[in-house]
Amino acid sequence: MNELGKPSGEAVAVYRARVRGCLLGGAVGDALGYPIEFSALERIRATHGPRGLTGLVTAPTGAGAVGLVSDDTQMTLFTVEGLRQAHQQGHGPRLGSAGFRLVRWAYERWLETQRRTGPHESELAQPSGGSYAGPRGGLVTEGWLYSRRAPGNACLSGLALDLVPDPAAPLGPPGPINSDSKGCGAVMRSAPFGLTGATAEEAFDSAARCAQTTHGHPTGYYAAGALAAIVAHLVDGESVEGAVLRALRLLGRHPGHEETTAALTQALDLAAEGAPSAERVERLGAGWIAEEALAIGVYAALAAPGTEEALLLAVNHSGDSDSTGSVCGNILGARHGDHALPHPWVERVEGRARIAVLADDLAAACLSG
Repeated sequence: MNELGKPSGEAVAVYRARVRGCLLGGAVGDALGYPIEFSALERIRATHGPRGLTGLVTAPTGAGAVGLVSDDTQMTLFTVEGLRQAHQQGHGPRLGSAGFRLVRWAYERWLETQRRTGPHESELAQPSGGSYAGPRGGLVTEGWLYSRRAPGNACLSGLALDLVPDPAAPLGPPGPINSDSKGCGAVMRSAPFGLTGATAEEAFDSAARCAQTTHGHPTGYYAAGALAAIVAHLVDGESVEGAVLRALRLLGRHPGHEETTAALTQALDLAAEGAPSAERVERLGAGWIAEEALAIGVYAALAAPGTEEALLLAVNHSGDSDSTGSVCGNILGARHGDHALPHPWVERVEGRARIAVLADDLAAACLSG
């Protein structure tokens, strides 16, 4: 801080690099894992060699394209858009009902990209029309996002409802939307809540409440909150292990935290055993449910010796490889900044330039607030 109580130029540069790193790292992990998302480990090794996947490959639905991202990155970017709007309108770092509504509207715009073939069909990209009451324009005008890449059923069904959770209701009980769902569709989009300058407690609360728009099971929304809290600690300069331990203490204050706490604790214990491997990853599960996706991302970030190795460890398993890769990339990027990411991979990621601009816009909005 300088004599006026403002962050120094160096601190601002580090913060911006961590915001870019978190979003670009998540996109890299997503793009690595997307082509093998539904493949068993044996098939991955049979196709790509005994080490499994070693870099970006052609996606199954991309007409030969390399570096395509899935719904994980798509929803993360719309999270960023909603949070940026909330901060620009003075609704951060603790969102409150008005900020919560802006994030919910951002997810509705993402849903529009899953229902239409392009912005030419979308009334949400136009100045007026329909019953939608939120902001228009922005990401919903960009054609590259109109791609349906295995979006989660809970995300689609939850956002299609008119029902909106009460952002002031106590955490712990099942939410009113998809109350039994704890799929990874909320955790994989929630890292941006930790990038806004909010405290870890504020990031946890905002992420968990926005997760309830689609995932009502406490584990589904606590895992989202835990990732946001981990990212907030990382942005503040904490180590990955330290950030996870502090998030565990935060989790322990909330009723119904046990599944998420157990998964993160297992990830820490497994990382301490050394010798990372795909077989050890699979001891944490497959990543289809929230606490497993979070635990695998944390394990890979802790156990591997470098960023590239960690991202590959996070995706080479039988399960939801793009979500676990995305979570791992979010964590590593928030810890080390965008300069630590494998640049040949970053350069080939779909939407790379737009993601970087969104990161800078979010950082600027949060710094100005």
